[in-house]
Amino acid sequence: MAKFEITKRANGEFQFNLKAGNGQGILISEGYVAKASCMNGIESVRKNSQVDKLFDRLESKNGKPYFNLKATNGQIIGGSEMYESVAARENGIQSVMKNAPDATIDDKTVEA
Repeated sequence: MAKFEITKRANGEFQFNLKAGNGQGILISEGYVAKASCMNGIESVRKNSQVDKLFDRLESKNGKPYFNLKATNGQIIGGSEMYESVAARENGIQSVMKNAPDATIDDKTVEA
């Protein structure tokens, strides 16, 4: 099953990584100062991942395809890895669309 993993960066900011059922990371967020903002980002991914036009299909300077998912206000919610081909990027977008709505949340910042 897909999951959103919440972790803390070295600078203390929270981030989430959407991972497919096979453990592959398919979307990583920007940094958030507060965990509540990070949780709001996850909800935004769940909602906005169902709208194809909110995925910006881009190419890096070295020619590698990647994508960003934007909220309806135009703010970037998360981005992908660099892919080897446009087809692989499209597969990544389809994976986010399929997995995000029902993904569980695994909060790695909670002390055991």
